[in-house]
Amino acid sequence: MIRTRSSIHLQTDEYSILVDSGPDLREQALREGLAQVDTVLYTHSHLDHITGFDELRAFCWHRDEPLPMYGSPGCLAEIKRMFSWAFLPTNTYRGYIKPAPIETDGAFTLGKLTVTPVPVVHGSVETQGYRFDYLGMPSLAYLPDVKSIPESSKNLLENLDTLIIDCLHRREHPTHMNLDEALATAGELGVKQVYLTHISHELDVREVELPEHAQFAHDGLKLTFPIDL
Repeated sequence: MIRTRSSIHLQTDEYSILVDSGPDLREQALREGLAQVDTVLYTHSHLDHITGFDELRAFCWHRDEPLPMYGSPGCLAEIKRMFSWAFLPTNTYRGYIKPAPIETDGAFTLGKLTVTPVPVVHGSVETQGYRFDYLGMPSLAYLPDVKSIPESSKNLLENLDTLIIDCLHRREHPTHMNLDEALATAGELGVKQVYLTHISHELDVREVELPEHAQFAHDGLKLTFPIDL
């Protein structure tokens, strides 16, 4: 798995999966040598998570079938509104993005990977993170933009090994977790490893002493999980 600003990339034996298409997707994909994306998962429709949409054409020019895009109904509706040209029946030109929107309604599979949408509270916009479970691999959840997690969603995060979670800064914020809230959430869930993401310039990571099971995420961070097939 590779983390970039407002996006992460997961690679299994069968699928290349991108979560969100942030505004600097092109720069990050070139830096990491990302040449193939088989599907895109969207967390929500805020601009810093979707405005690299047009850069997805780099992964579409060589494929004839549409590119699957998963997301909540509200998120996909906003993407369709902003990038309406891509969803028109007249979009028949080879090399253009051909999205295949798929509304999430519970867990689904991509090969041997089980993907579970995890609804969270992040202001007024419909938002969800994702949990990933793969045979023989530690479970992973990605909650990049979250203020609180409903009890029903906490149930989806039971027995979780690794958590990547929102941590904007130290002070209170109305739509994002701060440092204390993120660490408290990780503790409540009992995860073995937590990575803090969505960090603002106000938080100087050099001045923060984290517990042993926690660390700050960064652009280009690579996590490799052993798979026992």
